[in-house]
Amino acid sequence: MSIEPHKQLARLDPNFAPVIEAIGPYAAKRRNPDGHFGALARSIVYQQLAGAAASAIHGRFRALVDGKLTPEAVLAIPEEALAGAGLSRAKRASIRDLAAKVADGTVPLQRISRLDDEAIIERLVTVRGIGRWTAEMFLLFQLGRMDVWPVDDLGVREGWRLIQGKVERPTPKALLAEGERYRPIRSVAAWYCWQAVHIARGQ
Repeated sequence: MSIEPHKQLARLDPNFAPVIEAIGPYAAKRRNPDGHFGALARSIVYQQLAGAAASAIHGRFRALVDGKLTPEAVLAIPEEALAGAGLSRAKRASIRDLAAKVADGTVPLQRISRLDDEAIIERLVTVRGIGRWTAEMFLLFQLGRMDVWPVDDLGVREGWRLIQGKVERPTPKALLAEGERYRPIRSVAAWYCWQAVHIARGQ
């Protein structure tokens, strides 16, 4: 019988034990009801926006499509309707680029789960507005991949600092090296780093 991820992490690094005890078992997986395409479209909408504003804009965007959110349905939405939903010009361009690349097979979402993490990132970052961080969030939350270590994420870096009792936040390069000890469950370590930040903020 395999050991539960949170228990495995506590063994790999006992400094995580207090956060694990406070939060409970690892529970990061949250698939988007609109599938892989919907998850990526949502991530574009949410970029650089506060939660409530992003949620409102995403709700208006989603309401433009009856039924299943597909690349073809999004490409058929008039530009003025996307603008009316509150999407900036850059985000409209990104969502259309995503839809076009999924539709033509450049980003093959149907079978993307068969690819390894780096191959998925390589394909996703060809889409305008999708960088490595967005691709990593897709791997972790949509595909449920267990060994993602998003070192560019400020929350992960700050959480790791808090957990380790360090004075300074580690650089992405330093954190990349530190993460080697958490393989093959670096997603679990990242998730608890985020939880440590929530605890520190009293959330």
